[in-house]
Amino acid sequence: MISVLVVDDSVVVRRLIVDALGGAENIEVVGTASNGQLAQAKIDQLKPDVITMDIEMPQMDGITAVRELRKRHKQTPVIMFSTLSASGATATLEALSAGATDYVTKPSNVGSVEESIKAVREELVPKIYALAGKRRPGAAPAAPSAPARPATRPGTAPPRAGVPPTGPGRPPAGPPGAPARPAAPRRTAPGGRIEILAIGSSTGGPDALTKVLTGIPADIPVPIVITQHMPPVFTKMFAERLDRSTPLRVVEAGDGMELTPGWAYVAPGDQHLVLHRRGTTTLTQLSGAPPENSCRPAVDVMFRSVAALYGGSAYAAVLTGMGHDGRGGAKVLRDAGAEVLAQDEATSV
Repeated sequence: MISVLVVDDSVVVRRLIVDALGGAENIEVVGTASNGQLAQAKIDQLKPDVITMDIEMPQMDGITAVRELRKRHKQTPVIMFSTLSASGATATLEALSAGATDYVTKPSNVGSVEESIKAVREELVPKIYALAGKRRPGAAPAAPSAPARPATRPGTAPPRAGVPPTGPGRPPAGPPGAPARPAAPRRTAPGGRIEILAIGSSTGGPDALTKVLTGIPADIPVPIVITQHMPPVFTKMFAERLDRSTPLRVVEAGDGMELTPGWAYVAPGDQHLVLHRRGTTTLTQLSGAPPENSCRPAVDVMFRSVAALYGGSAYAAVLTGMGHDGRGGAKVLRDAGAEVLAQDEATSV
Protein backbone atom coordinates (compact mmCIF):
# COMPACT_ATOMS: atom_id res chain seq x y z
CA MET A 1 0.00 0.00 0.00
CA ILE A 2 1.30 3.44 -0.98
CA SER A 3 0.80 5.95 1.85
CA VAL A 4 0.16 9.59 0.87
CA LEU A 5 0.24 12.80 2.94
CA VAL A 6 -1.82 15.67 1.49
CA VAL A 7 -0.60 19.20 2.34
CA ASP A 8 -2.80 22.16 1.33
CA ASP A 9 -4.23 25.14 3.19
CA SER A 10 -7.58 24.82 1.41
CA VAL A 11 -10.09 22.45 2.99
CA VAL A 12 -11.82 22.14 -0.39
CA VAL A 13 -8.62 21.17 -2.22
CA ARG A 14 -7.60 18.71 0.50
CA ARG A 15 -11.01 17.06 0.19
CA LEU A 16 -10.70 17.05 -3.60
CA ILE A 17 -7.34 15.24 -3.50
CA VAL A 18 -8.49 12.78 -0.83
CA ASP A 19 -11.59 11.92 -2.88
CA ALA A 20 -9.53 11.63 -6.08
CA LEU A 21 -7.19 9.12 -4.43
CA GLY A 22 -9.98 7.33 -2.56
CA GLY A 23 -10.83 4.90 -5.34
CA ALA A 24 -7.27 4.18 -6.44
CA GLU A 25 -5.98 0.68 -5.79
CA ASN A 26 -3.09 0.36 -3.34
CA ILE A 27 -3.15 4.06 -2.39
CA GLU A 28 -4.08 5.26 1.10
CA VAL A 29 -4.20 8.87 2.33
CA VAL A 30 -2.68 8.56 5.82
CA GLY A 31 -2.94 12.22 6.81
CA THR A 32 -3.44 15.85 5.83
CA ALA A 33 -1.84 19.14 6.87
CA SER A 34 -2.87 22.75 6.28
CA ASN A 35 0.63 24.23 5.93
CA GLY A 36 4.26 23.28 5.53
CA GLN A 37 5.10 23.70 9.20
CA LEU A 38 2.43 21.22 10.35
CA ALA A 39 3.48 18.92 7.52
CA GLN A 40 7.04 18.58 8.88
CA ALA A 41 5.84 16.93 12.10
CA LYS A 42 3.40 14.68 10.27
CA ILE A 43 6.08 13.58 7.80
CA ASP A 44 8.33 12.48 10.67
CA GLN A 45 5.40 10.75 12.39
CA LEU A 46 3.65 9.08 9.43
CA LYS A 47 6.65 8.52 7.11
CA PRO A 48 4.50 8.70 3.96
CA ASP A 49 5.66 7.14 0.70
CA VAL A 50 4.52 10.20 -1.33
CA ILE A 51 3.60 13.78 -0.39
CA THR A 52 1.36 16.17 -2.34
CA MET A 53 2.27 19.78 -1.54
CA ASP A 54 0.51 23.07 -2.22
CA ILE A 55 2.75 26.04 -3.00
CA GLU A 56 1.06 29.05 -1.43
CA MET A 57 0.31 28.39 2.26
CA PRO A 58 0.46 30.46 5.48
CA GLN A 59 3.21 30.07 8.12
CA MET A 60 5.35 27.92 5.82
CA ASP A 61 4.85 27.80 2.06
CA GLY A 62 5.42 24.73 -0.08
CA ILE A 63 8.83 25.76 -1.42
CA THR A 64 10.21 26.34 2.08
CA ALA A 65 8.60 23.09 3.24
CA VAL A 66 10.35 21.16 0.46
CA ARG A 67 13.72 22.67 1.39
CA GLU A 68 13.20 21.70 5.05
CA LEU A 69 12.01 18.24 4.10
CA ARG A 70 15.07 17.58 1.96
CA LYS A 71 17.36 18.17 4.95
CA ARG A 72 15.99 15.01 6.60
CA HIS A 73 14.24 13.01 3.89
CA LYS A 74 16.27 13.05 0.69
CA GLN A 75 14.29 10.53 -1.31
CA THR A 76 10.60 10.93 -0.36
CA PRO A 77 8.75 11.93 -3.56
CA VAL A 78 7.02 15.32 -3.35
CA ILE A 79 4.40 16.24 -5.96
CA MET A 80 3.59 19.96 -6.05
CA PHE A 81 -0.03 20.99 -6.62
CA SER A 82 0.18 24.06 -8.85
CA THR A 83 -2.06 26.58 -10.58
CA LEU A 84 -1.87 26.83 -14.37
CA SER A 85 -0.64 30.43 -14.45
CA ALA A 86 2.57 32.39 -14.93
CA SER A 87 2.99 32.86 -11.18
CA GLY A 88 2.12 29.21 -10.58
CA ALA A 89 4.66 28.10 -13.19
CA THR A 90 7.40 30.27 -11.69
CA ALA A 91 6.71 28.96 -8.18
CA THR A 92 6.53 25.36 -9.40
CA LEU A 93 9.90 25.61 -11.14
CA GLU A 94 11.32 27.12 -7.95
CA ALA A 95 9.90 24.18 -5.98
CA LEU A 96 11.46 21.70 -8.41
CA SER A 97 14.80 23.45 -7.96
CA ALA A 98 14.33 23.19 -4.20
CA GLY A 99 13.96 19.42 -4.43
CA ALA A 100 10.35 18.65 -5.37
CA THR A 101 9.99 15.58 -7.56
CA ASP A 102 7.12 16.47 -9.88
CA TYR A 103 3.94 18.52 -10.08
CA VAL A 104 0.32 18.39 -11.17
CA THR A 105 -1.85 21.36 -12.10
CA LYS A 106 -5.05 22.20 -10.28
CA PRO A 107 -8.14 21.68 -12.44
CA SER A 108 -9.52 24.82 -14.04
CA ASN A 109 -12.56 25.53 -16.22
CA VAL A 110 -14.18 22.21 -15.30
CA GLY A 111 -17.93 21.93 -15.01
CA SER A 112 -18.45 20.09 -11.74
CA VAL A 113 -16.82 18.69 -8.62
CA GLU A 114 -16.99 15.20 -10.14
CA GLU A 115 -15.07 16.38 -13.21
CA SER A 116 -12.48 18.07 -10.99
CA ILE A 117 -11.98 14.86 -9.02
CA LYS A 118 -11.67 12.90 -12.27
CA ALA A 119 -9.11 15.38 -13.66
CA VAL A 120 -6.98 15.20 -10.51
CA ARG A 121 -7.22 11.40 -10.38
CA GLU A 122 -6.13 11.00 -14.01
CA GLU A 123 -3.07 13.21 -13.56
CA LEU A 124 -2.04 12.42 -9.99
CA VAL A 125 -2.57 8.66 -9.61
CA PRO A 126 -0.19 7.57 -12.43
CA LYS A 127 2.54 9.79 -10.99
CA ILE A 128 2.09 8.32 -7.53
CA TYR A 129 2.33 4.79 -8.96
CA ALA A 130 5.41 5.75 -10.98
CA LEU A 131 7.22 7.45 -8.11
CA ALA A 132 6.42 4.62 -5.69
CA GLY A 133 6.71 2.03 -8.46
CA LYS A 134 7.65 -0.96 -6.36
CA ARG A 135 4.24 -0.80 -4.67
CA ARG A 136 2.00 -0.21 -7.66
CA PRO A 137 -0.73 -2.80 -8.40
CA GLY A 138 0.69 -5.89 -10.06
CA ALA A 139 4.25 -4.61 -9.99
CA ALA A 140 6.87 -7.27 -10.54
CA PRO A 141 9.92 -7.36 -8.30
CA ALA A 142 12.69 -5.13 -9.58
CA ALA A 143 15.32 -6.96 -11.58
CA PRO A 144 18.87 -6.74 -10.25
CA SER A 145 20.79 -3.90 -11.86
CA ALA A 146 23.50 -4.72 -14.35
CA PRO A 147 26.99 -3.54 -13.44
CA ALA A 148 27.60 0.02 -14.52
CA ARG A 149 29.42 0.29 -17.84
CA PRO A 150 31.90 3.10 -18.41
CA ALA A 151 30.70 5.73 -20.86
CA THR A 152 34.00 5.61 -22.72
CA ARG A 153 36.95 3.25 -23.04
CA PRO A 154 39.93 3.92 -20.79
CA GLY A 155 42.10 6.60 -22.30
CA THR A 156 39.35 8.10 -24.47
CA ALA A 157 37.46 11.32 -24.03
CA PRO A 158 33.66 11.62 -24.24
CA PRO A 159 32.33 12.66 -27.66
CA ARG A 160 32.04 16.37 -28.37
CA ALA A 161 29.47 18.09 -30.52
CA GLY A 162 30.67 18.18 -34.09
CA VAL A 163 33.01 15.23 -33.54
CA PRO A 164 31.94 11.65 -34.28
CA PRO A 165 31.92 9.27 -31.28
CA THR A 166 34.85 6.85 -31.28
CA GLY A 167 35.23 3.28 -30.14
CA PRO A 168 33.72 -0.06 -31.02
CA GLY A 169 30.03 -0.53 -31.76
CA ARG A 170 27.49 -1.73 -29.24
CA PRO A 171 27.63 -5.39 -28.19
CA PRO A 172 24.98 -7.52 -29.90
CA ALA A 173 21.70 -7.88 -28.05
CA GLY A 174 20.38 -11.30 -27.04
CA PRO A 175 21.14 -14.14 -24.64
CA PRO A 176 24.70 -15.43 -24.19
CA GLY A 177 25.74 -17.61 -27.07
CA ALA A 178 23.09 -16.26 -29.43
CA PRO A 179 24.32 -15.25 -32.88
CA ALA A 180 25.00 -11.55 -33.24
CA ARG A 181 22.38 -9.66 -35.19
CA PRO A 182 23.67 -7.63 -38.12
CA ALA A 183 23.84 -3.92 -37.43
CA ALA A 184 21.22 -1.72 -39.06
CA PRO A 185 22.43 0.32 -42.04
CA ARG A 186 23.85 3.66 -40.90
CA ARG A 187 23.36 6.91 -42.78
CA THR A 188 26.21 8.99 -41.48
CA ALA A 189 26.67 12.58 -42.54
CA PRO A 190 29.74 13.48 -44.60
CA GLY A 191 32.75 13.51 -42.31
CA GLY A 192 30.66 12.00 -39.50
CA ARG A 193 29.82 15.46 -38.14
CA ILE A 194 27.02 16.00 -35.65
CA GLU A 195 24.66 18.73 -36.83
CA ILE A 196 21.93 18.80 -34.18
CA LEU A 197 21.31 17.71 -30.57
CA ALA A 198 17.79 16.55 -29.66
CA ILE A 199 16.76 16.00 -26.02
CA GLY A 200 13.57 14.51 -24.55
CA SER A 201 12.60 14.43 -20.89
CA SER A 202 9.63 14.15 -18.53
CA THR A 203 9.38 13.67 -14.76
CA GLY A 204 12.52 15.08 -13.16
CA GLY A 205 13.49 16.66 -16.46
CA PRO A 206 13.65 20.32 -15.42
CA ASP A 207 16.48 19.63 -12.98
CA ALA A 208 18.23 17.19 -15.33
CA LEU A 209 17.98 19.60 -18.28
CA THR A 210 19.36 22.44 -16.20
CA LYS A 211 22.39 20.35 -15.27
CA VAL A 212 22.95 19.13 -18.83
CA LEU A 213 22.58 22.53 -20.49
CA THR A 214 24.74 24.22 -17.86
CA GLY A 215 27.58 21.96 -18.96
CA ILE A 216 27.25 22.83 -22.64
CA PRO A 217 29.36 25.81 -23.80
CA ALA A 218 27.73 28.78 -25.47
CA ASP A 219 29.82 28.25 -28.61
CA ILE A 220 28.52 24.72 -29.27
CA PRO A 221 28.46 24.55 -33.10
CA VAL A 222 24.99 22.96 -33.37
CA PRO A 223 21.40 23.88 -32.41
CA ILE A 224 19.53 22.01 -29.67
CA VAL A 225 15.85 21.02 -29.76
CA ILE A 226 14.09 19.97 -26.55
CA THR A 227 10.78 18.37 -25.70
CA GLN A 228 10.00 18.47 -21.98
CA HIS A 229 6.56 17.31 -20.89
CA MET A 230 4.98 20.50 -19.55
CA PRO A 231 1.70 22.38 -19.98
CA PRO A 232 1.35 25.78 -21.68
CA VAL A 233 2.76 28.76 -19.75
CA PHE A 234 5.13 26.42 -17.91
CA THR A 235 7.29 25.84 -21.00
CA LYS A 236 7.71 29.58 -21.61
CA MET A 237 8.72 30.20 -18.00
CA PHE A 238 11.02 27.17 -18.07
CA ALA A 239 12.75 28.35 -21.25
CA GLU A 240 13.28 31.79 -19.73
CA ARG A 241 14.72 30.19 -16.59
CA LEU A 242 17.15 28.08 -18.64
CA ASP A 243 18.12 31.14 -20.65
CA ARG A 244 19.13 32.93 -17.44
CA SER A 245 20.88 29.99 -15.77
CA THR A 246 22.81 28.31 -18.62
CA PRO A 247 25.43 29.54 -21.11
CA LEU A 248 23.06 28.92 -24.03
CA ARG A 249 20.40 31.11 -25.60
CA VAL A 250 17.18 29.25 -24.72
CA VAL A 251 13.74 30.12 -26.09
CA GLU A 252 10.30 28.59 -26.28
CA ALA A 253 9.95 27.46 -29.90
CA GLY A 254 7.57 29.31 -32.17
CA ASP A 255 6.53 28.71 -35.76
CA GLY A 256 9.16 29.44 -38.39
CA MET A 257 12.22 29.98 -36.18
CA GLU A 258 15.51 29.30 -37.95
CA LEU A 259 17.71 26.86 -36.02
CA THR A 260 20.93 28.58 -34.95
CA PRO A 261 24.04 27.01 -33.38
CA GLY A 262 24.29 27.74 -29.66
CA TRP A 263 20.52 28.20 -29.34
CA ALA A 264 18.13 25.74 -27.64
CA TYR A 265 14.45 25.56 -28.63
CA VAL A 266 11.92 24.18 -26.11
CA ALA A 267 8.68 22.71 -27.46
CA PRO A 268 5.73 24.77 -26.17
CA GLY A 269 3.10 23.17 -23.98
CA ASP A 270 0.26 21.49 -25.92
CA GLN A 271 2.16 21.74 -29.24
CA HIS A 272 4.39 19.14 -30.91
CA LEU A 273 7.74 20.46 -32.16
CA VAL A 274 8.71 19.32 -35.65
CA LEU A 275 11.36 20.53 -38.08
CA HIS A 276 11.24 21.21 -41.80
CA ARG A 277 13.61 22.50 -44.45
CA ARG A 278 13.40 25.56 -46.65
CA GLY A 279 16.32 25.25 -49.02
CA THR A 280 19.34 24.69 -46.76
CA THR A 281 17.68 26.31 -43.71
CA THR A 282 16.02 24.27 -40.96
CA LEU A 283 12.94 25.86 -39.41
CA THR A 284 10.75 25.01 -36.45
CA GLN A 285 7.11 24.14 -36.96
CA LEU A 286 4.44 23.68 -34.29
CA SER A 287 1.79 21.01 -34.67
CA GLY A 288 -1.54 20.52 -32.97
CA ALA A 289 -1.73 16.91 -34.13
CA PRO A 290 -3.28 14.46 -31.63
CA PRO A 291 -1.21 13.56 -28.54
CA GLU A 292 1.11 10.57 -28.73
CA ASN A 293 1.78 8.40 -25.68
CA SER A 294 -0.81 10.65 -24.01
CA CYS A 295 1.61 13.57 -24.49
CA ARG A 296 1.62 16.80 -26.43
CA PRO A 297 4.37 17.82 -26.95
CA ALA A 298 5.67 14.30 -27.50
CA VAL A 299 9.33 13.34 -27.68
CA ASP A 300 8.60 10.68 -30.32
CA VAL A 301 7.17 13.28 -32.71
CA MET A 302 10.25 15.49 -32.41
CA PHE A 303 12.69 12.57 -32.66
CA ARG A 304 11.06 11.27 -35.86
CA SER A 305 11.26 14.73 -37.39
CA VAL A 306 14.95 15.05 -36.47
CA ALA A 307 15.66 11.59 -37.89
CA ALA A 308 13.96 12.45 -41.18
CA LEU A 309 16.03 15.60 -41.70
CA TYR A 310 19.39 14.72 -40.13
CA GLY A 311 19.72 10.91 -40.12
CA GLY A 312 23.13 9.88 -38.82
CA SER A 313 24.23 13.46 -38.21
CA ALA A 314 21.85 13.77 -35.25
CA TYR A 315 22.77 13.14 -31.63
CA ALA A 316 19.98 12.51 -29.12
CA ALA A 317 19.47 12.06 -25.40
CA VAL A 318 16.54 10.68 -23.40
CA LEU A 319 16.54 11.97 -19.83
CA THR A 320 14.58 11.01 -16.72
CA GLY A 321 10.83 10.51 -17.11
CA MET A 322 7.84 8.22 -16.74
CA GLY A 323 5.99 6.33 -19.44
CA HIS A 324 7.58 5.31 -22.74
CA ASP A 325 7.51 8.52 -24.80
CA GLY A 326 10.86 8.75 -26.59
CA ARG A 327 11.37 5.02 -26.97
CA GLY A 328 9.83 4.70 -30.43
CA GLY A 329 11.48 7.89 -31.65
CA ALA A 330 14.85 6.73 -30.31
CA LYS A 331 14.55 3.58 -32.43
CA VAL A 332 13.78 5.64 -35.53
CA LEU A 333 16.84 7.80 -34.84
CA ARG A 334 19.04 4.78 -34.22
CA ASP A 335 17.85 3.07 -37.41
CA ALA A 336 18.70 6.28 -39.27
CA GLY A 337 22.26 6.10 -37.95
CA ALA A 338 22.07 8.58 -35.09
CA GLU A 339 23.67 8.10 -31.69
CA VAL A 340 21.24 8.00 -28.74
CA LEU A 341 22.16 8.40 -25.07
CA ALA A 342 19.89 7.56 -22.11
CA GLN A 343 20.21 8.92 -18.59
CA ASP A 344 21.18 6.17 -16.16
CA GLU A 345 18.73 4.76 -13.62
CA ALA A 346 20.74 5.92 -10.60
CA THR A 347 20.39 9.63 -11.42
CA SER A 348 16.85 9.45 -12.86
CA VAL A 349 13.85 10.44 -10.79
